[in-house]
Amino acid sequence: MGLNDSSPGAMRNGRGLSDQWAESVVVRPRTTERHITVHKRLVLGFALSILTLIIVTAVAVVLSVRFEECGGRDRDGAAGESGSRGSGGSARMNGSRGEKTGERGEEEAVQPWRNLRLPGSLRPRHYDLQLAVYMDNFTFSGEVSIELECVNATRFIVLHTDRLEVCGRPTNRPGGGAMRIHRHFPYPANQMYVVVLHRELKPVRIYRLNVSFDAAIEDELLGFFRSSYTLQRERRYLAVTQFSPIHARKAFPCFDEPVYKATFSLTLRHDPQYTSLSNMPVESSLLSDEDGWVTNRFARTPRMSTYYLAWAVCNFTYKETQTDSGVTIRLYARPDAIASGAGDYALHITKRLLGFYQDYFKVQYSLPKLDLLAVPKHPYAAMENWGLSVFVEQKILLDAEVSSSSYQMELTMVVVHEICHQWFGDLVTPVWWEDVWLKEGFAHFFEYVGTDFLFPKWNMEKQRFLTDVLHEVMLLDGLSSSHPISQEVQQATDIDRVFDWIMMVLGPISADQHDVISLHMGCLRSDYLLSHMYSNAAREDLWNKLSQAMHSEGRDIDVGGMMDRWTLQMGYPVVTISKNQSEQLPTHYITVNQEHFLYGQEVRNHSLHWQVPLTIAVGNTSTVGSESLIWINNKTEIHRIGYMDDKTWLLGNINQTGYFRMNYDLHNWKLLIQQLHNNHQVCLSVYLSKNTILLILSFVLSLRAGYLPQGVPLQLIGYLPEETSFLPWHSASRALYQLDKLLDRTDEYSLFSDYVLKQVAARYHQMGWPTNVPGNDGNMLQASYQTEELQRELIMLACSFGNKQCHRQAVAYISDWISSNKNRIPPNIRDIVYCTGVSLMDEDVWEFIWMKFHSSNAVSEKKILLEALTCSDNIFLLNRLLNLSLTSDLVPEQDVIDVIIHVGRNPQGRNLAWKYFREKWDILNARYGEALFMNSKLIGGVTEFLNTDRELQELKEFIHSSGVGAGPALPRALEIVEGNVRWHRLHRRQFYQWLRKPPSP
Repeated sequence: MGLNDSSPGAMRNGRGLSDQWAESVVVRPRTTERHITVHKRLVLGFALSILTLIIVTAVAVVLSVRFEECGGRDRDGAAGESGSRGSGGSARMNGSRGEKTGERGEEEAVQPWRNLRLPGSLRPRHYDLQLAVYMDNFTFSGEVSIELECVNATRFIVLHTDRLEVCGRPTNRPGGGAMRIHRHFPYPANQMYVVVLHRELKPVRIYRLNVSFDAAIEDELLGFFRSSYTLQRERRYLAVTQFSPIHARKAFPCFDEPVYKATFSLTLRHDPQYTSLSNMPVESSLLSDEDGWVTNRFARTPRMSTYYLAWAVCNFTYKETQTDSGVTIRLYARPDAIASGAGDYALHITKRLLGFYQDYFKVQYSLPKLDLLAVPKHPYAAMENWGLSVFVEQKILLDAEVSSSSYQMELTMVVVHEICHQWFGDLVTPVWWEDVWLKEGFAHFFEYVGTDFLFPKWNMEKQRFLTDVLHEVMLLDGLSSSHPISQEVQQATDIDRVFDWIMMVLGPISADQHDVISLHMGCLRSDYLLSHMYSNAAREDLWNKLSQAMHSEGRDIDVGGMMDRWTLQMGYPVVTISKNQSEQLPTHYITVNQEHFLYGQEVRNHSLHWQVPLTIAVGNTSTVGSESLIWINNKTEIHRIGYMDDKTWLLGNINQTGYFRMNYDLHNWKLLIQQLHNNHQVCLSVYLSKNTILLILSFVLSLRAGYLPQGVPLQLIGYLPEETSFLPWHSASRALYQLDKLLDRTDEYSLFSDYVLKQVAARYHQMGWPTNVPGNDGNMLQASYQTEELQRELIMLACSFGNKQCHRQAVAYISDWISSNKNRIPPNIRDIVYCTGVSLMDEDVWEFIWMKFHSSNAVSEKKILLEALTCSDNIFLLNRLLNLSLTSDLVPEQDVIDVIIHVGRNPQGRNLAWKYFREKWDILNARYGEALFMNSKLIGGVTEFLNTDRELQELKEFIHSSGVGAGPALPRALEIVEGNVRWHRLHRRQFYQWLRKPPSP
């Protein structure tokens, strides 16, 4: 979209404002002196009239000045936002009745503030922003001077503001073209602030607007918000920004859309006991002789979008390092965390990553420094502000003595993701939110590339991406409530729905064919980034670059035409291969069919189809043939593959290179299952890596869709006792936990748990339990990582599904810890042991874990201790935990959602969490509703395993009464629960019948 794009509509309920004072002035011709007959009484009357007019004017001016001051309120709320801080005190009075009488002249026809997008007539070039931060009462005041370039002649300056008190009249700052301000007012419905001028601004000329304002440092997680922590029993506070996607307007008047890039000069004034940080280094620092406050002026930024501007005021300490190219990297955190070395790991890998990405993308990092800020609470895992990336503590602080391998991996990938954003996002930014996947999708893909660079033994790029990301996204994208990767975003409330897992997958790009992926990456490393650096890009820009790269390699492929089918329509296909049974065609032909994959088969969209790159291999019990590639363009096609007999199996989508699911005729499924049971290693030879097994096992996740008889996925799982590798077990366990939550309240649940334990037992006993070797420092970065993770996966499965020996070992560890007050539990399995112990042991153990949660300073340890408390079978304790989480400061605010979700995952707590969620919805929605991801995470987590008719009806009633403001999360939850109920009605009996008498392999 260009600068002039705008869309009609409204974001919130609210009334606009117009000018009540815009009266026409009638100018009469002058009368010459000789035509006037003067009478003394007339003169006296005229003098009295003039005197009265002067007095009335003086009173009006005084009243006007009073209302121009900050804090002026429209008590009737006619022009402001009812019940909240408006966009400006004086502006509320300007035009509070204007909406009733209407605008006159040009304003009656042209009111750009009513559009959902900024008009595009003006473009900001530079912001000079000065702020004074008052941490004693959590307020701040500021003044912003915006250098504006006029693109098209206009009388209106339209900015974004939200919850700001505009002080007095905006002014025309010297240094730009002259402009006279006629009036100014907020338009809360679209979070805009309007300055109306007497005359039009001229194109190509530069103007400067100055606006003063003040606001609160809110106790929420967006805009400029406050947080706190305890150090030596003293409560300390900090304040930090979170502007993505549309919350810079909460901190200063601005053009808060990503396409309006500008440079920023920031000055922060605050109490000297605090440190201030921003995107750029401090350029100058002054200490006031009058009040002792410090004023830090930061260097001018490169051109960037408003949502990447950031600052923080805190009393943290830091450690630093420097890259070979001279970039200073600092990690800021609580003083005790820095002293303990909890930030050292993230600092170390950040230094390596900056060098790696500079070489990989062939574009230097653009700023002289990069600060990593670890804050106690944050709405996301992290935010990639350019030069000042902000992380929640759990995603950047690592306590080596107590952190598990899984925790370290998760932390690593968050850091890798945010560092990648310094190029994809900060340097090159999407034009508009409909293409947010241009930054999130690439960052999510490159986090596996970057992690693979750091730790090749983890095999992240080739394998964990499939199990931990791709299959999770396919679960969401297989719903009728899904949406296209690129989707229209018209207003601010629509932005929430594009920030989910679906936009983090790049369809076929994220897993392309063979050497084409290297061609794509070469293009991205050079042309794409260099062409759009310090600017914006849309999906067409990427497709054009990729098409050019294809043509230069002699490949005449319309990338845009192909990719639009993947990005502009929802969902993905299930591709079914069938051996041709027709007598008219020989046996070396296959029929390939594609259809829209959906969990709810009744609502399939038969009009959707994709251009599918399908790789196929054929094999039998002893050999695997060569791989071939065919393109599927239609709903049904016939293709020649090669000679096949009754013992030849087919395997499609090798290594999951395409974003679609595979299905086969039942005979082919039978051959694949036999291959896995009898000699599964053949499937791993030559081209067929272990990702092939992941692909087969992933179909278990779609069991609820009913594409297969229930026994087929269970027979696939039955090969696991022969499997010695971590990733197939990891993929299978994710699928089994999904089934477990679907079945864990059924009368015949033991049939399922016994079947799982039968598959796990042999490998679990072979692998045993880890030992806590002194001096190992919990370091899992060695070659034994895959072995350690397999051991952990098997222990988790064994304990979760009721293996008695696993339970005894966990209880023994907890008992030893309580009696000796020494935690000898190996870090890699602490979460499993804690949860198992709490579920099996008495209330004293719960109290012991609760005490340890409060006394521990290690953020990773606190996380798993808190989650362990949700594993109790005691309803009283679960209810107590829920209430303490929401009504006290004993549980960190960002962890409350996890507590409710984990109680809901406990079969004993599911009804409790669901009831608690509904009763506290107003409180929860008020606290988290505006924070992207958090509300959606809460709704999905509490509802995804509801599966009875009664629970479905309760969900429908809840949506009917309270669905406003929840975005797409509630419709998605409804579809999932309907699918759960449908599966129980249609397939549960068949499922348990198979378990009672499974066929021999």
